[in-house]
Amino acid sequence: MIKILISFIFVITSTLAMAETSKRVVSVGGALTEIVYKLDAGDLLVGSDTTSYFPAEAANLPKVGYQRTLSAEGILSLTPDLVIVTEEAGPSAVFAQLKTAGVELLQLKAGRSLSDIQENIQIIGVALGKSDKSRELAAELEAATAELKKAALNQGTKKRIMFILQHSGGAPMVAGMDTAASSVIELSGAENAVGEYSGYKPLSPEAAIVIAPDIILVTTQGLEQVGGKDSLLKIPGINLTPAAKQGKVIAMDALLLLGFGPRTADAAIELNQRTKDL
Repeated sequence: MIKILISFIFVITSTLAMAETSKRVVSVGGALTEIVYKLDAGDLLVGSDTTSYFPAEAANLPKVGYQRTLSAEGILSLTPDLVIVTEEAGPSAVFAQLKTAGVELLQLKAGRSLSDIQENIQIIGVALGKSDKSRELAAELEAATAELKKAALNQGTKKRIMFILQHSGGAPMVAGMDTAASSVIELSGAENAVGEYSGYKPLSPEAAIVIAPDIILVTTQGLEQVGGKDSLLKIPGINLTPAAKQGKVIAMDALLLLGFGPRTADAAIELNQRTKDL
């Protein structure tokens, strides 16, 4: 406990120093970028990654590439004072180059819980000199969390949901435990139908039949990629699941559903309601 407290104090102390000098910020990670805008600090942003497309202003920022395949040159070309990333961003060699160039780096958790989001809001608020606004945002998230808890308690029988991250070509990838998809499914009051492994694995026709989900969850982007609902439900194996036979598919925006940012409690509430409506 003492080590955790010391670590947190170190992060806050470091971010306080950043707040005094940071004027040009690059945010890597859609959820982090959302937090910056919600803190009314969007005017500090000079760039973001390709997962940062909400709010609309974020989509118009200069892009530094995908968060897992960044290049130091692209980031440095924007002459940032501060780069905010999650632990999922990389490669690590890029961060070493940024530090050598004198750029401050703030690395945060890739959220998997509402408490992770609260912590990220607080740290970014301190780093950008927006502590008062961060407390307001944290209070908004608390209110949404309370509403979510009520909705989850009224869920009734838990539905078994399988999340498919559809890629073009090959077998669709399905979310197991320890994924953002699994976390938001559980937050909504439902159950991840895939509990035998962690991370993502290709879905075979045989596995789809065994998993037998009540509902299939996808991103709107993934559904479009596969050719729409009808095409999704014709995939071998998926077509034999209870979800497919009853046409029970829910599609939600990828960043809203998986981002674990300021809108995550709202996303879980929406998933809860749409599950009930099917």
